[in-house]
Amino acid sequence: MIIYGTALLAFCHLAGLFLGDLLGAAIGVKTNVGGVGIAMLMLIFLRLYLHKKGLLPKETESGVAFWGAMYIPVVVAMAANQNVVAALKGGPVALLSALGAAAACAVCIAVLSRTGRDSTTLELAPRLEEI
Repeated sequence: MIIYGTALLAFCHLAGLFLGDLLGAAIGVKTNVGGVGIAMLMLIFLRLYLHKKGLLPKETESGVAFWGAMYIPVVVAMAANQNVVAALKGGPVALLSALGAAAACAVCIAVLSRTGRDSTTLELAPRLEEI
């Protein structure tokens, strides 16, 4: 049954590449735009849908989990390699956009850490009133 997990991954990968090519053609570039990301999202949504409907046996789910765990690091490494090469060839615009994205992420993290409350932390030290 683990082979069904591989089949589901292959289907999502092929469909994602096809949709990425269509998206690239729609915006006027001759390349795949986000096909691997689309494939990963399809894999996640299909797995959750099939699990919710009870159509995903435990063995198949373990196959999907295995290949999903293998797939993500490889794709991230490939995408990171392409991004570095493109950034080095792109010049200052690529550098400015990378710095802008990093700054936006830092601002979002700072805002979330200041406004959010973490209810999972434990109070280890006793309060002064209790002593």
